[in-house]
Amino acid sequence: MDKILIANRGEIALRIIKTCKRLGIATVAVYSEADADMPFVKEADEAFLLGPAQVQQSYLKADDIIEIAVRAGVDGIHPGYGLLSENAEFVRKVQAAGIQFIGPDADTIDKMGDKIGSRVTMKAAGVPVVPGTDEGITSLEDAVRAAVEIGYPIMLKASAGGGGIGMIRCEDEQALSHQFQSVKNRAKAYFGDDVVFLEKFITNARHIEVQIFGDNFGNVVHLFERNCSVQRRNQKVIEESPSPHLPEEARHRLYKAAVDAAKAVSYKNAGTVEFIVDENNEHYFLEMNTRLQVEHPVTEEVTGFDLVEWQLEIANGNKLPVIDQTSIKSTGHAIEFRIYAEDPVKFLPSPGTINKLDWGDTTGIRIDSGYVEGGKVTPFYDPLISKVIVHATTREEAIQKSAAFLSKVEIEGLKTNIPLFNNFLKSEEFLTGDYSTAVLNTWSAKQKEETIK
Repeated sequence: MDKILIANRGEIALRIIKTCKRLGIATVAVYSEADADMPFVKEADEAFLLGPAQVQQSYLKADDIIEIAVRAGVDGIHPGYGLLSENAEFVRKVQAAGIQFIGPDADTIDKMGDKIGSRVTMKAAGVPVVPGTDEGITSLEDAVRAAVEIGYPIMLKASAGGGGIGMIRCEDEQALSHQFQSVKNRAKAYFGDDVVFLEKFITNARHIEVQIFGDNFGNVVHLFERNCSVQRRNQKVIEESPSPHLPEEARHRLYKAAVDAAKAVSYKNAGTVEFIVDENNEHYFLEMNTRLQVEHPVTEEVTGFDLVEWQLEIANGNKLPVIDQTSIKSTGHAIEFRIYAEDPVKFLPSPGTINKLDWGDTTGIRIDSGYVEGGKVTPFYDPLISKVIVHATTREEAIQKSAAFLSKVEIEGLKTNIPLFNNFLKSEEFLTGDYSTAVLNTWSAKQKEETIK
């Protein structure tokens, strides 16, 4: 490819541009009125205005994006993550325009994007899935009956979408009755489909995902795992690799399950197979993200590979850069911190102008940032400012290095979650590495209690 359009914004757009510049590939950015002064717009070789700030009038206007791509004469479109990245209809339109979509094919996105359908597919492939319903739940009465069979607590989920918006935990029938219609309404509003299903909530579980890649020649490899269990509102804020407190035997079972999952759908390009791992180190398929992940730099740091370059190679019709699984090594330990413009106590967005942005000494620290000093974090998009990725020989060294760096970062003009990280990195829960997806909520509650006392 000689020229690609990036159908995204912020730090991921800049991240893709960085690899393209190194490879001599020209880039085209598209942007909203609110993003006109963002760094990714200035860094691209060409940039085109899409429309007003609201995503429905800008970044989700698939036809307009494709029209710009054709006019600009691009060879490919990279969707980044979020927005149109897992929209199968967008993929079909891109290909119909004679442009290469840098990601999996539309049929795979369709198959794995439907959470119920993907459960059925994984079962057929012999991949363990979380106990739950394999058909959509249309009425509260059916939901109540299914929940009794599964056993509380359960997760009520939208079939067409994931993340914190599309799911909620229900401890009992009263909670399920209260939340059922609300989740259906949100599913319809955010994902265009109000079909919901139920899954057993696995207590004291870890959220561990495996990075996989496939090519057009049937080759599939994994690039190890990432522990994504430090979450708020069911959304990740810290990711690390390798996953602590995971026996080698269980680790390799995860890898096999992820590769089996990818092969079951003839997967091409970058993907992530997400699992829930219980207290006995048994794993259950959660979902497959058919795109590049926010936390892909963690894998890049431990493997030394550029995952965007791999995506481009596969989209060009080439084989995987490395086919022999045994030659892919993980070295050291990497941790990623998502720096959000948000209240570090209430976990609520805190938009505003970044009056000061001083990272301090960044030697040996990777920063994937979407903003510079003076930039405005608007309420229209995810409030992610930057990602800080730290790599060291051991987990202990990575934590020490992270704590030393984050304690000196200065961001003024809005609230960020850096104070949360500065405290959490000292906690016994994180230091031991023996934590579940509930760790941040339980730790935060404990901190509040101690403050009150």
